[in-house]
Amino acid sequence: MADPQKQPVLSTAAERALKEADARRAALERSVKTRQREIGGREGPDPTRHGDWEKGGIASDF
Repeated sequence: MADPQKQPVLSTAAERALKEADARRAALERSVKTRQREIGGREGPDPTRHGDWEKGGIASDF
């Protein structure tokens, strides 16, 4: 029976991919923190990123 506490052995490519993903996450967090805020803008993620806009419970597609 496998020990659930034991970490699996990763290849060098997998380790490199995990490090790159961590670097991308850290860069994204830095950019979000330094981004200028819109005065009077909506809270949360940019709605245009998801291809639709929701205001007052009504969603409209572009």
